Formats: sequence, structure tokens, C-alpha cells
Amino acid sequence: MFLYRTKRTLKLGIKSLWLHRLRSTLTALGIIFGVASVIAMLAIGEGASRDAMAQIARLGSLNIIVKTVQPPEDQHATGQQQSLQEYGLTYDDAERFRNSIPGVQVIVPVRRVAHQAWYRNRKIPVEVIGTVPWHLETSPIRLVMGRFLSNYDMDYKQDICVIDERVMNELFKFDDPRGQFIKIGSDYYSVVGIVSPQPIAVSSEQQKAKDAEASKKQAGANAGNVYIPLTTVKNRFGEMSVKISGQSGANVEKVELQEIIVKVANADLVLPTRDILQTVLERFHKKTDYELTVPLELLEQAKRTQRIFSIVLGSIAAISLLVGGIGIMNIMLATVSERTREIGIRRALGARKKDIIFQFLSETLLLTFAGGILGIFFGCTIPFFVTHFGNMPTVITAMSLLLSFGISGAVGIAFGMYPAYRAANMDPIESLRHE
Repeated sequence: MFLYRTKRTLKLGIKSLWLHRLRSTLTALGIIFGVASVIAMLAIGEGASRDAMAQIARLGSLNIIVKTVQPPEDQHATGQQQSLQEYGLTYDDAERFRNSIPGVQVIVPVRRVAHQAWYRNRKIPVEVIGTVPWHLETSPIRLVMGRFLSNYDMDYKQDICVIDERVMNELFKFDDPRGQFIKIGSDYYSVVGIVSPQPIAVSSEQQKAKDAEASKKQAGANAGNVYIPLTTVKNRFGEMSVKISGQSGANVEKVELQEIIVKVANADLVLPTRDILQTVLERFHKKTDYELTVPLELLEQAKRTQRIFSIVLGSIAAISLLVGGIGIMNIMLATVSERTREIGIRRALGARKKDIIFQFLSETLLLTFAGGILGIFFGCTIPFFVTHFGNMPTVITAMSLLLSFGISGAVGIAFGMYPAYRAANMDPIESLRHE
């Protein structure tokens, strides 16, 4: 009996909505746009946050990156005549980190030199990275061809190099770079391997294009990176660099290492190790010529920002659902006024108050659920166009679909209850007299 009444009430609701198709469609648009905006905004926010977290995670959640920076007093003094500025990380710092800090798995000293690379008649600007054979353990790159640096290369200061794919594409074009020689400065280096950035777990072409663009920005004015044994870089390029400016003339700088990457055994050791590194550096460095970057802290901060961002975007989009609910209430109140005589006839024939409530509430729910389904369809379509035309990563989660559809159902019940109760509480005799 209950199923029969429910089926009959739903049929009456569908018939009533179909008789006023245009009004029903316009009413449902508020719910459609509201659901679509919730899904689209949450997808854009989730995509942006995951992209940021992926970039941070590529630095290594177990890494602590110590970089050389020019101390503030030296920056102020560059306008004056100076013969030598000596600052930054040293090889002794790397040894101290290795020997005195517990829980450290890997120490990677890095020296960077901007230079020109030649192959035949082609020349491109590159960044020479002097490093150690275990550089791959802490860096977001992977070997794709050949081999990486070895201990033999380090011990005997071999004239070999490993290039990244950007250098390979710019310098060698269609030639196989392995076994070829490139000229950097006045010396020649044999190419023994090719490396590539670690891929992020996405498959869209837009994300790949974004990664390529980010790699170019990271390289600055350089076309790519060339990895050479640290001992060879120290022997060939030295530790002095000359900067010439029109106001202060020539400034000579001595920097041994631009970067030291410290990798610990597990995430619980990251922050204690960071504090120990800070203490060691403060003890042996008179000037603040270094900075510490902890990707794990940046990752946690990005997660907190993502949660706030999602709440803000979801709240803004939910306002449109609220507006759609108000529109539904308005239309249903108008419907109750139009159908006053119908309500009186049904009451006179024996319909109970709950039957009237269920009749009008079912029409409201039909509107909101239909709008919710169409809103999910459009909400899943919008992020696709954003990704395709705007090169912005978007991620649609099951939670956003359930949340938006659930809110639309709640809005239908909340804003449809009052018109339904108003219809049920009408006086049957006064309703029958209504013209």
C-alpha cells in the first residue's frame, strides 16, 4: 500500500512539473549551476593543491636542503670597492654534517657554475653541476640512458659528464649524445649518460607541458644541466668567480659549494636534524650566509593551505546552491497558492495532512535531484575545459560529487518543507471556496 501511494504521488508530481515545464526548468537551473560550481571549484582547488604538493614532494620529503646565500652585509657592500668576498657553504661543512649528525643517510655537496656548452657549431648556455655519484638518491631526476657518475670518475677527476634531456634536445638534435664530446670552457667532456626529471603521477599532456615550462623556469636562462664530478669541477673551474658591474667595478667572490642536500632515514628525524644543522652552521659561520629549506614543512603547510582553500571555494560555490533553494521555495509557495482549490478537494476526499506534505515535498525533491544529476554532469565537464584550454590541472574527487549532490538534496528538503507544511495546514472549507 505504501509503495502504491508513493508511486502515485511521484506520478502526480512529475505530471504537475511537466505541465509547467518552463517554470520547472528555470527553477532547477539554480540547483544545476550551484552543484556544477561546487564540483568545478573543488576540482580546480584540488588540482592546484596537488600540483603544488607534487612539486614540493619532488624535492624529497626526507631531504633538508642547505643553500648558500649572499649575506646581507655583503649585498650592501657591493656598491663599494672590494677585492674579495668569501662566504657560503664549504667542504668542511659537508664533512661536519657527515661525521657529527646521527641519522643522516646521504650527504650530497653541489657546486653550480653557469657556462656555455659547445657541440660542433652549436652553442647553448648550461648550468654545470658538480656533484657526487649518489646525487640521484636525493634529486628528482632519473637515469634514462647510459650511466651516472661513478667513484672512479670522482677519484681520478675524469673528463666525463651526464646531461639532461633538454641539453640533449638543444645541443645534439638527432645525434646520439653518448660517447660524443662537448666543450665547456677550454675543456672537452665525454657524455656518458642522460637524465630526465622524475615523472609526476599524471598522464595529461597539459601537465607534461607545465612540467616542461617549470623546468625552463628552474633553469633560468640556461638550456639545461650538465652533471660533472665534483672533483673535476673544483679542479677545472676553481672556487673564484668575478662579477663586473658599472658602479663598483669587478667583485671577486669565493664560494666553495652552492648547496648541500642532507637525507635522513625517516620523517621523524627531519625536524630534529634541521635543528642540529642550524646549530652547527651558527657555530662555524660568523655570517648568515646560508638558508635551510625543509620540503616536509612546505608539504605540511601546503596541505593546510589546501584545506583552507577548498573550504573557501566550497563555501563560495555553496552560496549559489542557497540561492537556488530560495528560488525553489519561492516557486513552491506560488504553486501552493495556485493549487489551493486542488488541495481543498483532496482534503475533502479524505487526504491526510501527511499526504499533502508528501505530495509537495516530492515535487521539490524531483526538482532538486534532477538539478543535482544535471549539475554533476556539467560540474564534471567544466574542469575538463579548464584543463584543456587553461593548462590548469584539475582533480574531481568522489567526495566532491557526493558532497554537492548531498547538499542539493538537503537544500530541496529544507526549502521545500515550509511550502509543504503551509499547503497541509490550509483549511479545507476555505480552500474549496478559493477561486
